[in-house]
Amino acid sequence: MISSSMERPVAAHEGARPVFASGVPGWLALLLGFLTAVGPISTDIYLPAFPAMEQSFHTTAGNVQFTLAIWFVGLAIGQLSVGPLADRYGRRMPLLVGNALYAAASAVCAFAPDITTFSIARFVASVGASASLVVPTACVRDVVSDRAAGARMMSRLIMVMGVVPILAPMLGGLVVEFVSWRIIFWASAVYGVACVALVLWVLPETLPYQKRQSLSPITLLTRYVTLLGDRGYSVYAMVTACSTFMSFSYLTAAPFVFVRLFHFSPLHFSMLFGVMAMFMIGASQVNGLLVGRVDPGRLLSGGVVLSVVGTVLMVGVSLWGGWYASSASKAYEVWLVIATMVLALAPTGIIFPNAMMMALADHPSQAGAASALAGTLQYVLGALAGVVVGLFAATSALPMAGCMCLGALMMLGMHALRPIGRGGA
Repeated sequence: MISSSMERPVAAHEGARPVFASGVPGWLALLLGFLTAVGPISTDIYLPAFPAMEQSFHTTAGNVQFTLAIWFVGLAIGQLSVGPLADRYGRRMPLLVGNALYAAASAVCAFAPDITTFSIARFVASVGASASLVVPTACVRDVVSDRAAGARMMSRLIMVMGVVPILAPMLGGLVVEFVSWRIIFWASAVYGVACVALVLWVLPETLPYQKRQSLSPITLLTRYVTLLGDRGYSVYAMVTACSTFMSFSYLTAAPFVFVRLFHFSPLHFSMLFGVMAMFMIGASQVNGLLVGRVDPGRLLSGGVVLSVVGTVLMVGVSLWGGWYASSASKAYEVWLVIATMVLALAPTGIIFPNAMMMALADHPSQAGAASALAGTLQYVLGALAGVVVGLFAATSALPMAGCMCLGALMMLGMHALRPIGRGGA
């Protein structure tokens, strides 16, 4: 009893000290970026391996695609739960447990004998990886009070989300091209172990003891219900979610469409994937230049319209390619599909930041809960996209184009319901 009573004041006293007495070091952003990269790396790196996994497990394309949907479900569930845990127990503990879980489950994926074992392990890995999607941003809020400095630091973390989708599938394509796809998941396990080591020995605790909160499930549920009841928030959050449905339809179906139907090698497909990511990053940079000069609502409206036009044209090209195109014109179909895909996906670099900004604009005191709920909605619809795409046989580009078009049309419908007078156009 005596030792217990003495520990609490010490913890509180230590929590009152600034985490970094001489200012936030430059290496912290790199460390948090390394941790944040777990999610996007694990999502993208194994996409070129889909056809090889189908053969290895003696299963269908739909079952392999379903593993991506399972990954998104785990991320959605994890984001809602990890945030409150990080507020209650501090930042390091959820990161340590989450990355250890991710590493162990990735190792199970590496030697999984069948698709069922792989799917279960993949779900467990996604729940663990969700800690690295939520906690690093909370760490930034803990150590940086100045808004401008915080925005600069956050921009470095967000840059990882843009760069990693270019590099990860290229690495995955190289692995599939020259060795077994299982090496991808052994590498993922090593990455998780490295994250555990960095958190354990390098990352300090950034949430002081006296600032930790104990939130009941009822309180959390009430906050989420209140947010969903706000028309402005729910509409713009659903715009980002429908955009994710469109993007993840592409992520799920593209490996089979380009590797199996259009005969791309895994390496060539990964290079195409990188090019698509570069267009999205380019659009986001253009958006950054235009924000402040053009109303965000107009930018969002333009991005939504471009995506709808691109997906409708992609459906038309896929119908032509499947029903009317001759074998001699198949090369034209490939380039037309890629061109319409660029038109559909590049505007997401404009849609996402503007829609998220408008969703969070009226909820500064609940930014954490609002961000977590929006992220969950995105991954729920991303998982749904994986399920829907997996229902169709990968015999043409039409299922991919149709699901992307469905996501774009849902996005347009949500955008049409936006509050009048809010968001500009």
